[in-house]
Amino acid sequence: MTINNGPDIESVKNFLLKLQDEICHTLELMDGKKQFKQDNWQREEGGGGRTRVLTNGHVIEQGGVNFSHVFGTQLPASATAARPELIGRSFQAMGVSLVIHPKNPYVPTSHANVRFFLAEKEGEDPVWWFGGGFDLTPFYPFMEDVQHWHTVAKQACLPFGEDKYEKYKTWCDDYFYLKHRNETRGVGGLFFDDLNELGFERSFEFMQAVGNGYLDAYVPIVERRKDQAFSERERQFQLYRRGRYVEFNLVYDRGTLFGLQTGGRTESILMSMPPLARWEYNFQAKSNTPEARLTEEFLKPRDWLGELEKGK
Repeated sequence: MTINNGPDIESVKNFLLKLQDEICHTLELMDGKKQFKQDNWQREEGGGGRTRVLTNGHVIEQGGVNFSHVFGTQLPASATAARPELIGRSFQAMGVSLVIHPKNPYVPTSHANVRFFLAEKEGEDPVWWFGGGFDLTPFYPFMEDVQHWHTVAKQACLPFGEDKYEKYKTWCDDYFYLKHRNETRGVGGLFFDDLNELGFERSFEFMQAVGNGYLDAYVPIVERRKDQAFSERERQFQLYRRGRYVEFNLVYDRGTLFGLQTGGRTESILMSMPPLARWEYNFQAKSNTPEARLTEEFLKPRDWLGELEKGK
C-alpha cells in the first residue's frame, strides 16, 4: 500500500473524508433537530478543508467536525525547533478533529482527533507519523459512563498489543492535564502521537480503529443522559467548567497551536471552543455536593477498568 515507496496518502485521505461523513450523519440522527452546515475553505499557502458545525440542536448546543489537508514547502521554525530533521522538508498534514458541546450538563463534552503527517525531501526517506485519540470531559460524571468509554478505548487497542491501551491511556492523562489547575481536563481516554514503529499499514489500521471507536464510545453515553432533567444550578456549573476547556485549548493544545502557526483557517481551528463559558473568581464547590465530587473523584488519573473488574 505505497506510492513511490512512500505512504499511501490517498488512502488516508479517503478514510478521513468518509469518517467525517459517518460521524456527522450519526450525530445528526442522535440530535434529531439540526444538521451540520459545511464551509469549504482554501489555505493560501496550500491545501484546505471542510468545516462542519451544528448549532442550537436538541442535544448538541454546538459541535464541529472538521477535515483539513494542508501542505507547504516548509514548516515554521516553531514547528521544527524540536524536530530538526524536518528542516528543509515540504510537508502535508491531514486529519479529522471534532469537539461536541452538548446542552444538557449531564451529557459530557467529547473530543476526538485522528491525523497523519508527512514531510519529504528529495533524495531522502520520507518522515511520517500518525496521531490522535479521543477523550471525555464530563461535568456531572457517572462511573458507568466513564468505564464504558474506557472499555471501548481498550477494545480498539487490543488487536495491536496488550500494552497499547495502558500506554495511550497514560499518555492521554498526561497530555490533557492543566498544570496551572493541578487537574486533568476530564476522565481521559486515548492519546497517541508520532506513531510509525508499526510500519505504515499497521499504523494506519490503528488510527482507523481509534477513529471508528469514537461513536461506539460516545453515542451510548449521550443516549443515556440527554433527557435527564437539570436546573439553572447545573447549567451554571457546566458553563464554569467549560472555562477549563478553553484554558487548555488556548494554552496547551498542540493541534490548535500547529494550526495557527501554519496559517490554518482560524474559524475552523477555534470551532473547538464552547459557544458559552464563564469564569468565577476563586470558585470553591461546597463539600459533599456533585460539583465537589467532580474534582475530588474524577479529575485525576484512575484505573477505571481495574475498578470495573473489582466491582467498584
